[in-house]
Amino acid sequence: MCGIIGVIGKQDVVPSLIEALKRLEYRGYDSAGVAAIVDGGIERRRSPGKIQELAKRIAERPLAGLLGIGHTRWATHGASTEENAHPHMTGRLALVHNGIIENYRELADELAAKGYSFESETDTEVVAQLITAYMDKGDDAVQAVGKTLKRLAGAFSLAILFRGEEDLLVGARRGSPLVVGWGDGEMFLGSDALALASLTERITYLEDGDWVVLNRKGATIRDQADNVVQREIRLTALTGAMIGKGNYPHFMLKEIYEQPTVIGQTLNSVFNPVSRTISLPDFPFDLASVPRITIVACGTSFLASMVAKYWFEQIARVSVEIDIASEFRYRDMPLIKGGMALFISQSGETIDTLAALRYAREHGQHVVSVVNVAESAMARESDVVLLTKAGPEIGVASTKAFTCQLVMLACLVIAVARARGAIDAERESELSAAIAEVPSRAAEVLRHDQAIRELAHKVSEARDVIYIGRGTGFPIALEGALKLKEISYIHAEGFAAGELKHGPIALIDENVPVIVIAPSDPLFDKTASSMQQVIARGARVIFLSDREGIARLGHDAEASIELPGVQPFVAPILYAIPVQLLAYHTAVIKGTDVDQPRNLAKSVTVE
Repeated sequence: MCGIIGVIGKQDVVPSLIEALKRLEYRGYDSAGVAAIVDGGIERRRSPGKIQELAKRIAERPLAGLLGIGHTRWATHGASTEENAHPHMTGRLALVHNGIIENYRELADELAAKGYSFESETDTEVVAQLITAYMDKGDDAVQAVGKTLKRLAGAFSLAILFRGEEDLLVGARRGSPLVVGWGDGEMFLGSDALALASLTERITYLEDGDWVVLNRKGATIRDQADNVVQREIRLTALTGAMIGKGNYPHFMLKEIYEQPTVIGQTLNSVFNPVSRTISLPDFPFDLASVPRITIVACGTSFLASMVAKYWFEQIARVSVEIDIASEFRYRDMPLIKGGMALFISQSGETIDTLAALRYAREHGQHVVSVVNVAESAMARESDVVLLTKAGPEIGVASTKAFTCQLVMLACLVIAVARARGAIDAERESELSAAIAEVPSRAAEVLRHDQAIRELAHKVSEARDVIYIGRGTGFPIALEGALKLKEISYIHAEGFAAGELKHGPIALIDENVPVIVIAPSDPLFDKTASSMQQVIARGARVIFLSDREGIARLGHDAEASIELPGVQPFVAPILYAIPVQLLAYHTAVIKGTDVDQPRNLAKSVTVE
C-alpha cells in the first residue's frame, strides 16, 4: 500500500518526485523519502510522517539530480521511523518497494552469514542487499536485479537506481501494480497513473511478473521468464486538475458531492434512455444458466456485495454466496462448475481480491469484475468488465466509488433477472426507471448537508454509536458504522435491526446515538419496532427515512433527515450518502485527518 515514483529527467527531478508523492499519499503516509543520483553518487532524504515533513527536510538540506526515486510508506515491517523509511540504500544502489517479501528472514540470514548487515527493521532492505551481493560477485546492475527477482517470494513492486549510473532505472512488479510513463527524453515509473498525471499522458501498465529497464531513450520490458516483450502504450485521460480538491476543504467532501455526476456517468454507460433498458457488455456465457453467483470483495466493496446479494436473490431469483476476499480462498469452498464469480474493487488491484479471482478461475468459474480502473489487473484477467465511472477517488474512505458500484450492480441484477425470466418487461421498465432517477435524487440528498452537519455535533460527543437497518438497509448500517470508525475514530457498529434483542441491545443507554436506516419499504414496520425498543431504553435516535416514514415515526426520534421517496430497489444507493456526510462532519468536528486517517491507506496491495 506504499506509493512509488521514479523519474529520469532532463532537469532536476526532485520537485517532480515530491509532487508525485503528494498525489500518491493516499497509498500511505507513515513516512516518505527520495533519493537521487548526484555527481555519480546517491544522496537521499527521508522523514517519518507525511510528505510535508519530507519537503521541510529537503528545504533544509537541498537535493537535486536528473534521476531519482521517491516513496511514501504504509508500514508493514518496522515502525514509522527515519531508519525504516524508504529509499533503502547500500553502497551500490537505492531502492523503493511496495509489498511484502515473504521470505525476507531466510534471505536476511543468508546474507548476514556472508557479512552483509542491516540498518532497518524492514523486509525491503533484504532486496537491496541481495542485489548488492550479486553485484559484488561481478554481475552488472541489470543482471543482479534479474537474479534477485527469482529469489523473492511475495507481492512487490520495485524501483531501483544505481551509483554511477545516471541513465538507468529498473522497475519490477509481482502482485503490486507498477506503471511506466513515456516522455520526450524522459521516462517515469509510478505505482499508478495518478502518480504520473502531470508528467506524461503516455503510459504502459506492466503485467504481473514484468520487470523493466529504463533510460532516456525508452524502456525494455521483460516478462517473468526474462523474455523481452512489448506492452501497449496507452493515453491516459487523467490530469492533475482531476485529482485536486478544487474549492472543497477535503477530498472526501468533494467526492461526496461528485456523486450525482459520477452516478449519472456510470449509469449512462449501460442505460438506454430511449428504450429505458440496461445494455451491458456481451457476456461469453449464458447468464440464464448460471447455477450460483459468488461475490468477493473487501471493505466497503464487500458491503456493496451484501446489497447485491439481496438484489440478486429477491429480483433475479438466483442463489448468491458472498465472502470477504481475505477469507475466500482459505475456506477452500466448493465452487459449482459454470458458476459466476463476481469481484468488486475500486482500484482493481486489491491483492486479496485479485488472488481470489485467480482462485475462482482455477476452479471453473466465469469471472466478472466491477472496477473503477479499466487497465487494472482484475479488469485484464476478467471475462467481463463492468466499469464504473467514479473517476479518481483520493480520500481513503470510499464514497463515490461505493455508490457507483451499487449502480453498476443494480444494472447487472436487472440483466441477470431478465435473462433468467425472473422479471417481465413491465417489471424491468419499473426498475430501470427507478435507477434512472438516482442521479437527481442524489442531488436532493446533498441539500441536507447543513442539517447533517448540525447533527454531527451530537454524534461527535459519543464514545459509541450504533447503526441499524433491515434488508438492504443493513449493509448501509454497516457502511455508516465503518465510515464513522475510519475517519472519526469513534467506536461504531452496524446491526441488522432484528438482531438487537439477541445481544447488542445491552449496549443501549442515553449516551449511545442510534442511527436508524428506514426507507418506506416492506420491512419498515419491522425496523420501526426495533427503533421503539431502543427509544424505550433511552437511546438518542437519528432517523433516516422518507416523508411517509417520518410522518409515521419522526416525532419519536431526537432528529430526522427526510430523504426522497424512491422505489425500495434503489434506496440503499441514496441512503449511503447521508451516512457518508454524517461521518465526514463528525470527523471534521473532532479535528481528525479526514482524507488520511491514521493507520489506513486506500489501495491495499499487501496481504
